[in-house]
Amino acid sequence: MFPIIHGWTSVVRSTQANVRLGAVLSFVAGAANAGGFLAVGRYTSHMTGVVSSVADDIVLGHFALVAVGLGSLCAFLIGAMCTAILVNWGLRKQLRSAYSLPLVVESLALLVFGLFGAAISGFASLFLPLTVLLLCFMMGLQNAVITKISHAEIRTTHITGLVTDLGIELGKWVYINRRAGPSHVRANRQRLRLQAMLIACFFVGGLSGAWGFKAWGYITTLPLAALLWTLSMRPLLDDLRLWLEQGE
Repeated sequence: MFPIIHGWTSVVRSTQANVRLGAVLSFVAGAANAGGFLAVGRYTSHMTGVVSSVADDIVLGHFALVAVGLGSLCAFLIGAMCTAILVNWGLRKQLRSAYSLPLVVESLALLVFGLFGAAISGFASLFLPLTVLLLCFMMGLQNAVITKISHAEIRTTHITGLVTDLGIELGKWVYINRRAGPSHVRANRQRLRLQAMLIACFFVGGLSGAWGFKAWGYITTLPLAALLWTLSMRPLLDDLRLWLEQGE
């Protein structure tokens, strides 16, 4: 079942599986981030801007916004913590779905956002801050998944580091080596392609999320949730099959 994406979220990893999963999650992050901005007026995937905004709001005396910013930071942090807890628990239990569990939680968060997001317009004062926290939690959850799987080689919810790494490799690529030797500079073309692909996937996801949200509203997140479910389903079914066999 699901032969095309077999192994993408399995505990038995390969570099190819990490890259493919990273590309898909970058797309999802870009779509959720752009669509979320249209919904709540805030980008929720990068904490650099959140922390800077908190500092600005403290100086300006906007303490309600300070509370929102600190809440966003804590939600992102708790999302990353949940990923660590779920993955480590799953690995200890020898579950094939250890890396799928956080993605299942993220898909449920997307469903909540998509199905109940319309309430924001009717009860903005209550649901808008909660929606911001939900999106930040989801972004922390997802970024921690691919970070843990790839041993911090791939990140998907913000591209500042990706653009920095891309710039470093491009600088090596155009560097003129006047003589061969131990100091010879050579770009890592595989890493260059990886960074460029992740940035492109995030951008395409952002376009899709913004366009979809503008055209159809909150329901745009439902295909994203379905995509995460599809990625997670194979290991979950394997664990279910083993559990049933052991119970016989």
